[in-house]
Amino acid sequence: MRDYFFVFFIGLISSFLITPLVKKIAFKLKVVDFPDERKVHDEPIPSLGGVAIFIGFLLGLILAIILFDKFSLELAGIILGGTIIFVLGVIDDIKDLTPKIKFIGQISASFVLVLFGVQIEFVGNPFGGLIDVGLWSIPLTVIWVVAFTNMINLIDGLDGLAAGVSSIAALALFFAAFQTGRYSVAFIALALIGSAIGFLFHNFHPASIFMGDSGSMFLGFILGSITAQGVMKSVAIVSLLVPLMIMGVPIFDTLLAILRRLRHRVPVSQADRAHIHHQLLHRGFTHRQTVIIIYIWCILLSTSALALNFATPAQRASIFIALAALSFFFAKFLGLFDWQKD
Repeated sequence: MRDYFFVFFIGLISSFLITPLVKKIAFKLKVVDFPDERKVHDEPIPSLGGVAIFIGFLLGLILAIILFDKFSLELAGIILGGTIIFVLGVIDDIKDLTPKIKFIGQISASFVLVLFGVQIEFVGNPFGGLIDVGLWSIPLTVIWVVAFTNMINLIDGLDGLAAGVSSIAALALFFAAFQTGRYSVAFIALALIGSAIGFLFHNFHPASIFMGDSGSMFLGFILGSITAQGVMKSVAIVSLLVPLMIMGVPIFDTLLAILRRLRHRVPVSQADRAHIHHQLLHRGFTHRQTVIIIYIWCILLSTSALALNFATPAQRASIFIALAALSFFFAKFLGLFDWQKD
C-alpha cells in the first residue's frame, strides 16, 4: 500500500504546486474564460488547468514505472492516448475547435488504446457468467471511451465539480481494481485521484482557475480507459454494473442532455443551462451546496456499486432498484424531465 500512496501523493503535490504557474501562463496566453449568460462566474478566470492535472498524473505514473517496475504495453497505450486527448484539449482551450474535430480526435485517441491492447473483450453478466463481445470488442471500446470523455466534459459546469466527481469515481474504480487483482489499473486510478485533488485545491468554489477541455476530456478519457482495461475485464459477476453505477450521475446527466437537445431539435453539442447542477442552482442551492450534493450522490452510487460484489442476487436487485428509484425522484424534484413538456 505504501507504493500506492506514493503515486497518489506525487500526483497531488505536483498538480498542486504546478497550478499557480499554469495560471500565470494562461493569463499570458489569454486563455481565459469570460462570463456570459450561460456561465455562473462573474469575472474572467484562467482556463488551462488541465495542464497541471496532466503533469501531476504523468509524474505519478512515470515514478511508478521507474521505482516499482509497473510498465506494461497497456499502460503505454493509456499514457499515449491520454496525451493525444490532452493536446487536443489544450488546442481547443486556446483555439476553440469545432465539435467535429474534437470528436475525430477522441476516436483517434481511443483507437490508440485498442492498438496497445486496451479492449473490452468480455463483460460480467449481472445474472451470472460472462459475455464475450467478440467482434464488437473494438467498436465497443471506442464508443465506451469516447462516451466517458464527453461525460466529464459535459458535467464540468461548476467550480470543483468535474475534478471532485472524477476523484470519487477514480477512488471507487481503484477499490474495484484492487479487489479483482488489477493492480496496474489501481496505480493509474491513484495517479488520477492525486492529480485531480491537487488541482481541486485551486478549483473549488470560488475557483481561481478552470480545468478547461484539456482537463475535463483528459479525466474522462482516463476513467474510460481504466474501466475498459480493468473493471470491465474482471470475472466478477457485476463488472458491467460497477462502472455504470460509479459514473451514474455523469451518465444520467449526459443522457438527459442528449434527449433534451434532440427534443428541441438543436445540435447535441450545443450547450444549455439545464444540467443537473444548473437545476440545483435554480432550486435555490448555493454554488458550494450544489457541488457537495452531487458529490454525495456520486459517493452513494459508488459505495453501492462496490457493495454489489458482496451481495446476493436478491440484494443486488434490491440495491439497484432502490438507487434507481431514489435517483428518479431526485431528478423529478429537480425538474430534469421538464423538457418533455416543452
